[in-house]
Amino acid sequence: MAQTKKRITKTARDNNTNYAIGRRKKSIAHVWFAEGKGKVTINGKTPREYFPNEIVINDMMQPLVLLLADKKFDINVKVNGGGFSGQAGAIRLAIANVLVKVNGDDKKILKLKKLTTRDKRVKERKKYGKYGARRSPQFTKR
Repeated sequence: MAQTKKRITKTARDNNTNYAIGRRKKSIAHVWFAEGKGKVTINGKTPREYFPNEIVINDMMQPLVLLLADKKFDINVKVNGGGFSGQAGAIRLAIANVLVKVNGDDKKILKLKKLTTRDKRVKERKKYGKYGARRSPQFTKR
């Protein structure tokens, strides 16, 4: 018998949980919020175990710190794709989206700091005849 994988649905896991998705570069983050004491898990690990440095963790937690909500919610995150910077940006956007769902009045504060906007910048593809996306071969006169 083949086992079927459980799929993540866009609805919350239960009635007192909120869900949102965030994207940045090649990273996709799924975030679930529940009332709690501020416990954060990313792919089953703590942020200090998962991310290599404090700067990335502070970037990820920016919406919670801004609204003084870092001790109010337990956060469960599933993130994949990209590097640490892209993953932190994806988590930050998802957290901001959940906070707006929980309390719509917070959107003004988060929007002023540009935390509700998706950053659409991605790596440009390499073109033929070039060394990268835009770098041309060196011109030889003779």
